[in-house]
Amino acid sequence: MQDPQNPLPNDHPAASTATPKSNKAAMMIVFLVVFIDLLGFGIVLPLLPRYAETFMPPGQSNLVVGLVIGFLMSSFSAMQFIFAPIWGRYSDRVGRRPVLIIGLAGSVVFYALFGLASELDRQSLGWLPILLLLGTRIGAGVCGATISTAAAVIADSTSKEKRSHGMALIGAAFGIGFTFGPLIAWAGIKIFPNQYGGPGYLAAILSAVALYLAIKKMPETLPPGGSGIKRSWLDMNGLLDTLRTPTVGLLVFAFFLTTFAFASFEGTLSLLNSATFKLSNDANYLIFAYVGFVLVMTQGFIYRRLVKKMDELKLMRIGIIAMLLGLASLAGIAATATSASFDSVRFAWFLFALAISVFGFAFLNPSLNGLISRRSDPSRQGEVLGINQSFSALARILGPTIGMVLFTVEESHVLPYAMSAAILALVLVLMSKIKPS
Repeated sequence: MQDPQNPLPNDHPAASTATPKSNKAAMMIVFLVVFIDLLGFGIVLPLLPRYAETFMPPGQSNLVVGLVIGFLMSSFSAMQFIFAPIWGRYSDRVGRRPVLIIGLAGSVVFYALFGLASELDRQSLGWLPILLLLGTRIGAGVCGATISTAAAVIADSTSKEKRSHGMALIGAAFGIGFTFGPLIAWAGIKIFPNQYGGPGYLAAILSAVALYLAIKKMPETLPPGGSGIKRSWLDMNGLLDTLRTPTVGLLVFAFFLTTFAFASFEGTLSLLNSATFKLSNDANYLIFAYVGFVLVMTQGFIYRRLVKKMDELKLMRIGIIAMLLGLASLAGIAATATSASFDSVRFAWFLFALAISVFGFAFLNPSLNGLISRRSDPSRQGEVLGINQSFSALARILGPTIGMVLFTVEESHVLPYAMSAAILALVLVLMSKIKPS
């Protein structure tokens, strides 16, 4: 009899596949690859608004400058939205290792080009430096979309019972890279204030280290024979099949909503820092590093211990409630902001609200990824996780954009955080429809 939570019949070939053995070498290499790749991303990301303003031809309006910054910031996620399912589907056919190597090699090239474009003479070349910077972000986004293949490596290398435990490794690698990347960028600006190409070259070197590790140490984890199904690059039927799969489609939608809520908060955080506490640019870097540190500690230590004792659905509900409370607290902080001098009590409340919000998201991310992987066809792990990553990328495009609009429409700046809290309440209702496996 078919399990209603498992779309595969018991006589499906993939359903009888033996439980994968834990491949610690592959998981460790994936951790290092994601960490180093995200370190390079974290180095470049805080510099983009500054570069856009600096490299713009003179005489441009604030609207044009804002649009350019928006394109630079969103182009990376836009490419992930398009290419994550493609890379995932391709890895189901040819293997995980070649896809990760191709992505890392591309990252080396495009980060190096980012450094080169940053050194161009912006006075005589007009729009060329900006267009090259945009091209490098598009290329880096295409290559960075292989993160879904890294998740598929975890799925290949872990049993269903340990799937979410393994997915937390990727979250921890994200957090560490996101913590130290902005700190390195901040230090680089302080030490070499006029060397615009340095951060791009450093990110390229770090990606080259990850590439070397992948070539030398990364084993192939795709089971022999792959999926055995040839699909086109853009397979709409695969997308629709994933969204129609019992439970999986709902989980992908929940992942989109939670990522949207978090991205809206993350995209407006620097503005909230300035509007509420008048924090300097240096302090802003440290706030983002604090967010990354909480993410690392939660996913790397707390979550990985609790997931051995609790199922993912319980951990997800804890994460939703914690994130909802944190975002609601941020709305309260925004509502009570004044032009008075720095208030240490409110700032302590602010840091606690940030920690609770990130704590909740750190519980949600690996739990959702683990459940989606466990309840999907084992022969389509790369494709399904790629589709999930694609929806996450779409959320990271829409979240900051809508959050930024809501932040500016009224003076208290409450709306983006109130909206995100309401979205989390909706996700909590949706989770009641998902039954334990």
